[in-house]
Amino acid sequence: MNTDTTRIFTQLQAIAGKFEELSIRITLPEVINDSELFRRLMQEHSDLSELAGFAKQYIQLVDEIEDVKEMAASDEQDIALMAKDELEELNRRLEEMNEEAVIRLLPKDPDDRRNAIIEIRAGAGGDEAGLFAAELLRMYAHYAASKGWKTEMIQGGDTELGGVKEAIMLIQGKNVFERLRFESGVHRVQRVPVTESNGKLQTSTATVAVLPEAEDVEIKIDPNDLKIDTYRASGAGGQHVNRTDSAVRITHLPTGLVVTSQDQRSQIQNRERAMQVLKSRLYELEKEKADSEYSSQRKSQVGSGDRSERIRTYNFPQGRVTDHRIGLTLYKINDVMNGDLDEIIDKLLLARQAELMEAQN
Repeated sequence: MNTDTTRIFTQLQAIAGKFEELSIRITLPEVINDSELFRRLMQEHSDLSELAGFAKQYIQLVDEIEDVKEMAASDEQDIALMAKDELEELNRRLEEMNEEAVIRLLPKDPDDRRNAIIEIRAGAGGDEAGLFAAELLRMYAHYAASKGWKTEMIQGGDTELGGVKEAIMLIQGKNVFERLRFESGVHRVQRVPVTESNGKLQTSTATVAVLPEAEDVEIKIDPNDLKIDTYRASGAGGQHVNRTDSAVRITHLPTGLVVTSQDQRSQIQNRERAMQVLKSRLYELEKEKADSEYSSQRKSQVGSGDRSERIRTYNFPQGRVTDHRIGLTLYKINDVMNGDLDEIIDKLLLARQAELMEAQN
């Protein structure tokens, strides 16, 4: 084996060994009886499963190549010729798997597997900004549906014209945060607003924040640090919104973070959803404080999704969508607004992989 293959083989062998070790540990009574340890190891086992499967295939291929090499050195000419032909094909497959392994072995952000909370707020542009924010909300809901993810509104905040001032939506599914993380930032729209009578082109903005959903075991909140208010909900949602104080506002006193929820039918449900958002915001704050390297990476090509970045422009007269971080322009704005985001997101993920590979070299 050459140096690269040896390095990859060693790494994958260690991963396969760790996976087997975890497979045994999660069956031990002392682990099963420790709910927090069992949950953590099960998650680690699940996270390693796909890579361990790839590692097994890679190791089998390397072993097969070594066996065929011995046959190629045989004194029997017919066997040696057949083995050399087979060896050529096996080495070609190994080269392909080496390229794939380089990407698979890149460091993973553990947040990638999480659900996501997406927050959309109208920015500059008055009523038009609110209408655009509502269209972004619809775009992400359609994208989630196309991936088989579950969505749940936490906060609506409709405007009179059908836009939104602020909307918060929980999206649940496999690797949601990985695919949506780079949607964070300033989204800009250029078009003639329906509210514009003289046909003048206007530029408006909306901000998007995508947070990894925090798990209960990660964020502990002292009840004494919370100020909880209830009030009568407003807007769409049924007659109950005008009759009961079902909406909830939670203020986290140490940080000043304020979270509201009014789209659930009961005060208890709204309180649970507001706490969910609060924990995710606190999780993000803790992560940024603990990882200064992560914060410095916000200046990279793709960016971290910082909300101050202008990341994308939606130009309706020209029918184009441009992602400024990777210089990608697509002339299919209607498809994108209907949730066809895979091409943009796939290219953002590839750019992220390229940066990680460059950082390792």
